[in-house]
Amino acid sequence: MVVPGLIIISLMWFTVALLNLGYGEVKSTGFICTTVGILTIACGFADGVMGGPLGGGLLFAHGLLYISIGHALLTGIENIKSVGNISLVVAFISTIYATVHFINGDSYLSFMAVGYAVLTYMVWANFYGKLSNKVVAWSLIIWIPIGLWIPAFLLGLGKVLPF
Repeated sequence: MVVPGLIIISLMWFTVALLNLGYGEVKSTGFICTTVGILTIACGFADGVMGGPLGGGLLFAHGLLYISIGHALLTGIENIKSVGNISLVVAFISTIYATVHFINGDSYLSFMAVGYAVLTYMVWANFYGKLSNKVVAWSLIIWIPIGLWIPAFLLGLGKVLPF
């Protein structure tokens, strides 16, 4: 379930990136964030049952963050720092995953988790007013092919990850 999970996450990231660049609408972006969050958690359950609990945990953490972002967008929360706090914890979790994958010799998985960690640290900084929306938006757009599409399509085709 990792492959469909990575593909659906890219839908959300791109939509959020465009919203941060001034294109899009808040409530429809909130809807896709919430929907992708729910589906990411479902992929986490499936991965935990079929693939092992390690990958499922990372999907759970990100799925809950996506739902929280969706809720904030849908309800118009004025102080988004609470969602930033969730992002910070997810960044810590992604950092731990990067370390675990590195120790286990899974270089590309470690690389991906580092990217997720950096992005979620950036979201935290953005929600605390320390980083611009445009920087976060372009980082998401750049990371979509590297951290989501390349692994999704390679794994989906039964190929090995680049390194």
